[in-house]
Amino acid sequence: MKKVVIIFVILLVLGIIITYQLKGKKEKIEQIQYVPYKVSTADVKEIIDTTGEVSALNRVEIKPTVSGRVDKLLVKEGDTVKKGQVLAYLSSNDRVAILDAVRSNPQESIDTWENTYKPTPVISPMDGKIILKNVVEGQTISTNDILYALADELIVVASVDEADIGKIRTGQLATITLDAYKDSSIKGKVFQILEEGKNVSNVITYYVKIRPEKTPPFFKSLMTANIDIIVKETKDAVVIPWDSFQEDEKGNTFVLVPQENFQQKKVAIKTGILDGDNIEVTQGLSKGNFILVKKDSYNISLSKEETKGFLSMGPQKRKTNKEILNKVAKK
Repeated sequence: MKKVVIIFVILLVLGIIITYQLKGKKEKIEQIQYVPYKVSTADVKEIIDTTGEVSALNRVEIKPTVSGRVDKLLVKEGDTVKKGQVLAYLSSNDRVAILDAVRSNPQESIDTWENTYKPTPVISPMDGKIILKNVVEGQTISTNDILYALADELIVVASVDEADIGKIRTGQLATITLDAYKDSSIKGKVFQILEEGKNVSNVITYYVKIRPEKTPPFFKSLMTANIDIIVKETKDAVVIPWDSFQEDEKGNTFVLVPQENFQQKKVAIKTGILDGDNIEVTQGLSKGNFILVKKDSYNISLSKEETKGFLSMGPQKRKTNKEILNKVAKK
């Protein structure tokens, strides 16, 4: 008798647990509510989001042709110079020794020696911008020292992951934003994809050169840049919310479409570019069609009463789907 009572209690507890589980599942299902969503069109873009830095297209380091002393510097960092322009004057070791020896002589004698032994000019090898001044006047230098660094053009070099490099093409448009100037966006264009990648911690990265449409004055070498490269774009594409489509067991994509009498139908679609919250539909839907989306996910332009009437399951219907669709279509 005691065993029978124990078995009865166990079965009773299991029954209560199963009942609550089924009730919970039923309540959860009844909370899934759908409302109609009108398919629209928009411009969509597939973007590769990456980082990089401002860099010189061609960087030239200017070194002295003689060892000696810096007499005079004629340009500073940020100055734009022309090919053949004199950037500085240097005194060779011999000139330094002679001039230092006659410093105690009358000024006329000093002038004579200075005119006899002319200083050595430093000439710019190309047009460009001074991005580094590495010496000061009076400094003793050797032929291994760098006087200036000169850049002919400032560009942006973007780091692109191996998985994305196959999507990059020359001529693609890009938007550049510097960390130091987050409120300023610069338009640019890809003009070169470097052939050799770099292995960093078993991650292969390739480098892509982007030329700004117009180089802003605040561009400085080695500034960190955030870059969006547009690899694909469609104008006036048919779009739906990205999470409104589903996949069957075979991987085919579909959406739910409202029918009469609270029925719904699966419609197969093909998708394209994913752009933020929207995804492009290349086949299966047209602008103005209606699909079903979860009620809590989107702000649908229907009244509270209308929305209550358009549920795929749960509450009692108040209007037919056709009446509601007609109401939405007129908006």
